[in-house]
Amino acid sequence: MQRQELILKKMKERGIEVGSGVPNKKYDSKEVYELIHITNCFPELREKK
Repeated sequence: MQRQELILKKMKERGIEVGSGVPNKKYDSKEVYELIHITNCFPELREKK
């Protein structure tokens, strides 16, 4: 449970909402890490407009 809370905290800090992904899309681990890396390089991608 502690790991899940940490992940949720990090998501919140980065402005990522639970369930904010693409509907009916399953991500593999490599794809998720690539997406996280991209958003870390471009913080403007995380800004809500």
